[in-house]
Amino acid sequence: MISPFDRQTVTAQQRHLGFDFPLVLTPADPGAPCALAAGCGEILSHLSAHGAILFRGFGITSAQDFDAFVADFGLRNFPYDESLSNAVRRNRTSRIFTANEAPRDVEIFLHHEMAQTPRFPSHLFFFSEQSAESGGATPLCRSDVLLEQLEKAIPAFVARCRERGACYTLTMPAVADQTSGQGRSWRQTLGVESREAAERRLASLQYQWCWLPDDNLSVTTPALPLIRQTQAGREVFFNQLIAAYCGWQDQRNDSKRSVTYGDGSEFDEADLKAAVEIAYGSVFDLAWQTGDVALIDNYLVMHGRRPYAGQRSVLASLCIGGPLA
Repeated sequence: MISPFDRQTVTAQQRHLGFDFPLVLTPADPGAPCALAAGCGEILSHLSAHGAILFRGFGITSAQDFDAFVADFGLRNFPYDESLSNAVRRNRTSRIFTANEAPRDVEIFLHHEMAQTPRFPSHLFFFSEQSAESGGATPLCRSDVLLEQLEKAIPAFVARCRERGACYTLTMPAVADQTSGQGRSWRQTLGVESREAAERRLASLQYQWCWLPDDNLSVTTPALPLIRQTQAGREVFFNQLIAAYCGWQDQRNDSKRSVTYGDGSEFDEADLKAAVEIAYGSVFDLAWQTGDVALIDNYLVMHGRRPYAGQRSVLASLCIGGPLA
């Protein structure tokens, strides 16, 4: 057992390769709920086995508490402002920001954080500042388990994914669009102030681009792997394929045109529908309680967001560790 914590169970908790998914920890001494630092190293050593860890009852009530909680782990901060994420978010502290600001009725589909870019975080922390009146769960999916299921059900699709990779296409607005899950402006996404600077940044990333009316910018990534290998040697279905196919849809983007194989050929829609069905048949829905914190291995676990009713506030922090092949 990880000291000084107790292990708990939750409804529909899964078990993979002999490990709980997610692992659920509570303080062994409820009188000192924030005494975390002593066990952080041991917790991180267990994360790659469990994929996700839920901390419940640790007395986290604010963005500042959450910042201190994350800092205890000693991981390097992955600032949102320096990322290529297309989600609209707002910083609360230098390391803490709001999760995707998409409207409450919008589903955010399964994905590995920033897998549609050349640079992505290794660890994700989420904090439930206020749980929703209903809905709002965070679906979690083990991508190593998913890949095994896909290889059994649609092996030819997996072979094509392995061979070709994928290119992602996104049209970004000139000004942030709060109504879209992909509404971050190109200025914010690229960290630039002018078209000329945007083009220099895109060229350095080996992206293709096209300027559109209303100062919108369409970009296409170079071919990126759809299947990668973790440091532990496990292959994972590491990508944004499901999210792009199902959810990159707004007034500027057509989800059916948001992703192609790396050679430019189109995905078979039957393959994509099957992959989505298999993935969502494998998820654990993390039903948040106010004060919960989750730590997710971004290399191993996909996440998303269910639609919800009422007020919901989930904060996030991204960190970077070792490489993913």
